[in-house]
Amino acid sequence: MRKKALIVSFNKIRLYQPVFQGKKIVLVGGCFDLLHYGHLQFIKKAKKTGEFLVVALESDEFIKKNKRAAPIHNQKERAEILSSLNIVDLIILLPYFSSNKEYFQMVRTISPKIVAVTEGDPQLENKRKQIKQIGGQLKVVTPLLKKFSTRKIISEFN
Repeated sequence: MRKKALIVSFNKIRLYQPVFQGKKIVLVGGCFDLLHYGHLQFIKKAKKTGEFLVVALESDEFIKKNKRAAPIHNQKERAEILSSLNIVDLIILLPYFSSNKEYFQMVRTISPKIVAVTEGDPQLENKRKQIKQIGGQLKVVTPLLKKFSTRKIISEFN
């Protein structure tokens, strides 16, 4: 039986580097507030591109500021839900990052071979620059599945 994914706060990630060093790391990021079919397809396809899947999980503050709504599940709850997926190996609880510099520092620390994204990711160019600077590659692993969005699901219930 497989262990649940590790859940680690960003400021302690260096302590866990021995767990993932030497593996083909795939990094994905997001809010994953209401885990839905689109999220699942994205995570599954991202995992297929490497050996060790790391999810950088955005903070509640990020969701409030960028999605203009409070999260349904807080960050710890979202991490617990993601950790139950056997394709996820490590979840990093991100603090609120206010600049691309902080995201780049995270990418440098984790040093993934691949950053996996969804087609049309609004941070595509930033992510491409970040991964290129450490010699990895950006891979678009899924199209944007518009009928599967947290906002759309929520609106169905209002």
